[in-house]
Amino acid sequence: MHTIKTNFDNGRGQQLSAILDRPVDDRPIAYAVFAHCFTCSKTYKAVRHISRALAAEGFAVLSFDFTGLGDSEGDFADTSFSSNVDDVVAATEFLAENYGAPTVLIGHSLGGAAVMMAASRIPSATAVVAIAAPASLGHLSEMLEPARPELNRTGSAEIMLAGRRIRIGNALMEDLDEIKMVDAIADLGCALLVMHSPVDKVVGIDNASMIFRAAMHPKSFVSLDRADHLLTDAADSRYAAGVIANWSKKYIPAPQEEVKLATSEDNRVVVRTGSGGFRTEVLANGHPLIADEPVAVGGTNTGPSPYELLTAALGACTSMTLRMYADRKGWPLEAAEVRLEHSKIHCIDCAEASQGRPKIDHISRELVLEGPLDEAQRQRLLEIADRCPVHRTLHSEIKVTTTLAEE
Repeated sequence: MHTIKTNFDNGRGQQLSAILDRPVDDRPIAYAVFAHCFTCSKTYKAVRHISRALAAEGFAVLSFDFTGLGDSEGDFADTSFSSNVDDVVAATEFLAENYGAPTVLIGHSLGGAAVMMAASRIPSATAVVAIAAPASLGHLSEMLEPARPELNRTGSAEIMLAGRRIRIGNALMEDLDEIKMVDAIADLGCALLVMHSPVDKVVGIDNASMIFRAAMHPKSFVSLDRADHLLTDAADSRYAAGVIANWSKKYIPAPQEEVKLATSEDNRVVVRTGSGGFRTEVLANGHPLIADEPVAVGGTNTGPSPYELLTAALGACTSMTLRMYADRKGWPLEAAEVRLEHSKIHCIDCAEASQGRPKIDHISRELVLEGPLDEAQRQRLLEIADRCPVHRTLHSEIKVTTTLAEE
């Protein structure tokens, strides 16, 4: 994943801070904008987890701080819900002018309400995702009601929200009273995915029902079972990202399932390890994978280790070779299963030992051949296993050349 820190004008002369997460091969299948929850920021855990997971699926995701929050310019007390919607539109315009027009709009909590309100103003948008979003702004208005006397008296008030002191302005309260969310949802003009937890204690599940009823088709609902409102568990965020990626591909204008002839560029493998651990993104011929190391050696075990990937490559090539050979011979092989294990073994009476290498790599490979094969056929397939291309590559002399990419 490539992370680009940038900023853009909100249309009112203030610079908003943003992060653009791009896929590891830097060739996104689509662009998306992510709007965070009320008084949160682009660096909030759920925002980062979902953005990174979507980047691993091939999306480029722009997350940003609303005016007056995080690293963005402006005073939050001077903002309103309508200005938040304007910020979403400004973010999409920045993407369209500098990278690519966004087709997917994602919003969490009040950010979900903001992207639903903004969608009709964004021509490129084809899919909207509302995570734990309110169906109306009355809920937020009720939360802020204790501040109304001071707002009426001074024009601003300080409130305590999620353990932080936030100063809000009169414009926000007045805006909340006037916005009609249901009308905007009905006129969305995009496919809608509603994601909500049935145990959300901040924005109740009834909001998801109201949003779903108000929206026109196509629309979908996914329950974030057992998740809290802020999706603080990384597993919940990654699950949401996986659903968003697969659901939204259906509504990206470019055909996603088109089979293309392989080229040298299509076949390249791109691997990227960022800071903070061994978790590594792999993109092989456009297919995303994750590599990691076990916890015992400092990894987080979110994917197979490099040696496990190597062993898997041998296993895959072996079973494919057996399938091809059996088909060509017309033999009744119903399935070929290959079980492999990599280890280091001691070498006593071998050339490697005399060269100062007391241990060598060893891969044990066991074949499970299903189908009514006779013994001669089974023995022949055992011989053929050693002839698979990856097996031959591992036993041949390999030359790896390494260069530095130009800056």
